[in-house]
Amino acid sequence: MNAVVYSGSNYAEWRLFDKERTIASFKTGGINPYFNNGEQIIALLRKNINLIHHAEEIKRIYFFGAGSFSPELKNTVHDAFSTFFIHGKVTVEHDITAAAIACCKNSPGIISIIGSGSNAAWYDGKRVKPNNYGLGYILADEGSGNWLGRQLVKGYMNETLPENIRKKFVQRYDPERKTLLEKIYRQKQPAVYLSSFTDFFLENQEDSYIKNVIKTGFDKLMHTYLLPLHDEHPEAFLYFAGTVAASFQTQLREAAADANLEIATIIKEPINNLLTYYSNRN
Repeated sequence: MNAVVYSGSNYAEWRLFDKERTIASFKTGGINPYFNNGEQIIALLRKNINLIHHAEEIKRIYFFGAGSFSPELKNTVHDAFSTFFIHGKVTVEHDITAAAIACCKNSPGIISIIGSGSNAAWYDGKRVKPNNYGLGYILADEGSGNWLGRQLVKGYMNETLPENIRKKFVQRYDPERKTLLEKIYRQKQPAVYLSSFTDFFLENQEDSYIKNVIKTGFDKLMHTYLLPLHDEHPEAFLYFAGTVAASFQTQLREAAADANLEIATIIKEPINNLLTYYSNRN
């Protein structure tokens, strides 16, 4: 039995499989070594009945996750998984690699993730080429759920939201300034909290102000990362993965068209494509 895992900071999608037969599909909390140490990861694994039941049967684990971008951070996940899956061989890669495999398989392309965070890279059909784009939830994440949440909360705090959106925000969240600031500046993983406001954007996506905020975030993503990549690889198509990319496809395609870029594929979650890819290899 094998496992493939795709994890953002919010949650991780799991598929347990044996050849082409799926044995279990489930979610756990997100596994991000930037925020979770080895003990915390092991504790999370021990909470899931599927993993407890199958831990000794699993022989190979393919893990792809946000935050797994350096050897040290990859080793945090690798060592925790190796401790829990005592008979399993563990492979740990960054989530952008998962998106590349899920969207492109063995073909080259420009790949971008837009979920709770955002990132982009060139994939040559075999591996993702390193770049300096993954600057995280404070310095980057343009167009992501984290970025959208920042704009909404900042607009509310600065009293610059349109009145109809302000009223809906107050009705939906009953926000207090002190509580908002504490959740952003004092609690762990503020990006997870900020990206939770994506639901508000979904509920009000036909509003002109909301549309414009989403489009602005995607424009920033295009001009900061995707246009430079396209200049290096002018014949390449764009491939997108992530809940925000899939939820706001109209605005994303508009931003790409405005930048004279062509989108080949947008998928919500890479996990099922990853399952197919690795099922066919085993």
